[in-house]
Amino acid sequence: MQHSERASIVAMGLVCALGQGCDEAFDALLRGEAPVTPPPFALPFQTVTGAVVGALDPMPASLRAWDTRLARIALRALPQVSHAVERLKAQHGADRVALLVGTSTGGLDATEPAYRHYRATEQRQPEFSLRRAHAFDALANLLRERLGLRGPCYAVSTACTSSAKALASALRLIDTRAVEAALVIGVDALCETTVRGFHGLGVLSRQAARPFSSERDGIHIGEGAAILVLERGGDGPVQLAAVGESSDAHSMSAPHPEGIGAASAMMRALAHAGLDASQVDYVNAHGTGTQQNDVAEAQALRRVFGAHTPVGSSKGATGHTLGACGAIEAVFCAQAIVRGQLPPSTGALPLAPELGLNVLQAALRTPVRAALSNALAFGGSNASVLLTAS
Repeated sequence: MQHSERASIVAMGLVCALGQGCDEAFDALLRGEAPVTPPPFALPFQTVTGAVVGALDPMPASLRAWDTRLARIALRALPQVSHAVERLKAQHGADRVALLVGTSTGGLDATEPAYRHYRATEQRQPEFSLRRAHAFDALANLLRERLGLRGPCYAVSTACTSSAKALASALRLIDTRAVEAALVIGVDALCETTVRGFHGLGVLSRQAARPFSSERDGIHIGEGAAILVLERGGDGPVQLAAVGESSDAHSMSAPHPEGIGAASAMMRALAHAGLDASQVDYVNAHGTGTQQNDVAEAQALRRVFGAHTPVGSSKGATGHTLGACGAIEAVFCAQAIVRGQLPPSTGALPLAPELGLNVLQAALRTPVRAALSNALAFGGSNASVLLTAS
């Protein structure tokens, strides 16, 4: 079924390891940069992280109960879209603007020290609020009050598809006329739980990830926030055409080896948008840089697009930003459409020829009419975000 309404992207904001702002980060991506730093906490093993650069502004005293690294990262990106939010409130009313947050960690960065404090003292940290820090919807509630929005407001947490599925939710709200506009935020922050967890799975690299490379050996964890402001019939240069979703439920932590669920999500996105695979000029793959995931996704990509459509992964540059990657990589696809430039797949050389993909080895200047971005997650959750030029 094709969507009946056009959801235009009227503003975007971004902060990640590549920089602050959509242009700064995309320029670094075009240059093939891969900024990594040591983890900001002690670990009994070696790895690197894609951390947001620079000190994050402290929370105002009145918001101290909401203080998490997650919230600070989101608030750093927020000024980039604040003008658009104020216009939408004035034009449509605060109750007609939705706010959706996609995250996989929530405020775990604050929960971890609070738990250590409890284990050491058997007393709760006086300043720690489980409801305002740890809860996945804490940031949604904080931003709702800060922005003065009164429309639907909730969080989506489906591991690494979180913000891609938040975009799908926003599109449904607009398509059913429940709202006129939506603010979608994908955000995750570095914390020990995720880094240790991926190490326990045996998929964490000691270096920057190298998706689609014959020398790939795992992921490195990143953090960041991306904000996309959607409006029904808006005049932005890019529109969110469709989000295809599927769940293959093959395994709790591994994809289906033939990429069946990923292929289904991509085909559903194309069908919803009324496009043929030949009309897609670029695919930003989930591309984690693990042996198994890259092989499975490559099979899915070949099944849907063949071997010639340009493909890349930005995770070698940003790190795997987990629940934020759907929104962050949608911003990169939107930038590719607006600027007519495709970024190289950072860290991919030497390419793994058995994958059979047209992996971009250098930046390419070319018209981009449509771009698709994949997000694949634990439990077989798959989401493909399809963007088109307006």
